[in-house]
Amino acid sequence: MSTTMTPETPAQARVSPLARLQGMGGNMRQYGIFGALVVIVALFQVLTDGKLLLPNNVASLIQQNAYVMILAIGMVMVIVAGHIDLSVGSQVAFIGGLVALMMKDMGLPWLVAVLLGVAIGAVVGAWQGFWIAYIGIPAFIVTLAGMLIFRGFAILLVGVTVAGFPAPFIDISGGSIPNFLGFAGNADAVTLVLGAIVIAALVGSQVRARSVLKKHDLKTEAVPLFLTKVVLITVGIGAVTWVLSQSAGGTPIVLVIVGALILAYTFLMGRTVFGRHIYAIGGNVQAAVLSGVNTRNVNFWIFVNMGFLAGVASVVVTSRAGAAVAAAGQNYELDAIAACFIGGAAVTGGVGRISGAIIGALIMGVLNMGLSILSVDPAVQQAIKGFVLLLAVAFDLINKRRAGGSR
Repeated sequence: MSTTMTPETPAQARVSPLARLQGMGGNMRQYGIFGALVVIVALFQVLTDGKLLLPNNVASLIQQNAYVMILAIGMVMVIVAGHIDLSVGSQVAFIGGLVALMMKDMGLPWLVAVLLGVAIGAVVGAWQGFWIAYIGIPAFIVTLAGMLIFRGFAILLVGVTVAGFPAPFIDISGGSIPNFLGFAGNADAVTLVLGAIVIAALVGSQVRARSVLKKHDLKTEAVPLFLTKVVLITVGIGAVTWVLSQSAGGTPIVLVIVGALILAYTFLMGRTVFGRHIYAIGGNVQAAVLSGVNTRNVNFWIFVNMGFLAGVASVVVTSRAGAAVAAAGQNYELDAIAACFIGGAAVTGGVGRISGAIIGALIMGVLNMGLSILSVDPAVQQAIKGFVLLLAVAFDLINKRRAGGSR
C-alpha cells in the first residue's frame, strides 16, 4: 500500500503535531476553568438568595480582589519559568509603608509617591533577580529570604499605622470613573460605553487571531466552538458591564488599571520574543539554552517585573485600606500562587496563561465573598480554599499523566 504525503508549508513545519494538540488542550483547559467559575458563581448566587451579584457587591468583588489579580499576573510568569516568589506579600507591606511615609511625612504629591513606590518595587525585584539569575541561588531560597527581610523592614518603617492620605490616592482603589455621559435609564452610560469597547476589541482580536492561523494553515478551533467562545465572551462581559452600570459608582478605577495590565501582559506573553523565551525556559531550560535564549537575562527581568507589579499592588492595597500597616500583605503570596495554579499553571513550569491566572483570582474572590455573605467562619473559608487549590493541582497532574499514557 502506498501513501501520498502532502508537503508541509513552512509554518506547518515549524509546529509539530504534538505542539498543535497541546495548544488545543490548553484551550480546552481554559474553557474548563472558565466553566468552573461560572458554576461557582451560579452556585453562590442561589445559596445567597441573589445577593452575590448585586451591583455593589460585584464592584466590591473587583476592588477587594484587584491586588490578587495584579500579583497573579506577575506570579504566573514566574511559575511558567519554573520559579516561585514567596516575598510579594512582604514587598507589598514594605513598599506600601514607603509610599505612605512619602506622602505623610515627606509631603510629596501623591502621584510622585506612587511612581516612586512602583520604581522601588522594580528595584526590589532587581535585587532578588540578581541573586537568582546571576549568582544561581534558587528562587525559593532568595524569595524566602526576601519575605523575612522586607517584612522586617516594613515593621521598622511602619511602627504605627500611617493614615490621612489625599482623596485622589484613596480613589485609586475606592473610586469610580466619573460619569460624564449621564445615565441610560438607571445605567451608568460611561460603563456601558467602556463595556462595548472591550467587547468589540476582544471579539476583533479573536477573529484576527483565527484568520492569522488559517492564513498559515495552522490548526484552528472548529467553527461552532469558536462561535460559542465569541458568544460567551460577549455575554459574559456584557453581563458584568450591565451589573456594574447599576452600581453606586459605575466602573471602578482599579478595574481600568487591572484591565490595562491584563491586556499588556497578555500581549507580552503571547506576542513577543520575551514571552516565548519564558515559556521556553519553563518547558526545557537546556533546550532553551541550546536555542540561544539568554536565560540569565530572562530570569532577571522576570523578577524585576514581579517587583514592579508588587509595587502596583502595594499602591492599590494601601489606597483600599486608607492606611499603611506593617501587617499588610499577609499571605498575599499564597493568594497569588493559588490563583495561578487554580487557573491552570503547571507546577513543573512551561504552562500557564494570564487569562487563567485572572480566572483563578476571580474564583478565589467569589469563594471569599460568597462564603462571607453566608457567614461561614474565616477558618473554614481558608480550609475550603486549600481544598480547591489541592483539587486544581491534582486535576492538572492527572490530566498530564493521562496524556502521557495516551502517546
